[in-house]
Amino acid sequence: MRFISETSSDGVREQLFTLGEIPGVLWTPEGAVGSRPLVLMGHGGGQHKKAPAVLARACRFVTECGFAVAAVDVPAHGDRPKVEDYDRIATKNQARAEAGEELAPLIAGFQALVARQTVPEWRAVLDAVQQLAHVGVGPVGYWGVSLGCGLGVPFVAAEPRVRAAVLGLGGALASAEAAARITVPVEFLVQWDDERVPRVESLALFDALASAEKTLHANPGKRGEIPAFELESTLRFFARHLG
Repeated sequence: MRFISETSSDGVREQLFTLGEIPGVLWTPEGAVGSRPLVLMGHGGGQHKKAPAVLARACRFVTECGFAVAAVDVPAHGDRPKVEDYDRIATKNQARAEAGEELAPLIAGFQALVARQTVPEWRAVLDAVQQLAHVGVGPVGYWGVSLGCGLGVPFVAAEPRVRAAVLGLGGALASAEAAARITVPVEFLVQWDDERVPRVESLALFDALASAEKTLHANPGKRGEIPAFELESTLRFFARHLG
């Protein structure tokens, strides 16, 4: 792991890093010493590690809970180079959707492909970050919606260090099998009028989770209209399970 810049503002220390070819960012409390809980955050499709929704939540996790938060650019996003195979599949999927095919199965197939690369990458990031003295080997949480859910479900299923997860805006077509291996507490977000993933698919993914403790948060509105109060719920959820 190589740190390439460091800044501090309003009690939050931000360190940009690279791990091999993976660009990432780590947020911790200013002056942090010793182990603390760590939340790994997965950004949405077409976004990046410092997307506004990721940054806003990360700062709240740091300042109000004392957590460390890490996020990385997934392949073909942010500071990573384009992937010709992914571009070709995305272009083909767009054409198929415009020709009348259902969008959800196309999204699901693409996310399953990308997850085969991101799951081992994210596990390597956890390894590296937890070796830092100001993070340490504390409990781990995961937050990710949309693409962050499609990639996050197989990650949470594969990673025993994750003790709680916030997921949502995802469907069962690509993730049901992995969801059946998740047993940690989950808070799951559904937008009732999601224009990309049919409601029935989101509810099926929630049903597929094997967690004894899982909570469905269904709100009216389209995909990008998650209510602001859900952030407060997420803070309480992670404080309860990681703090």
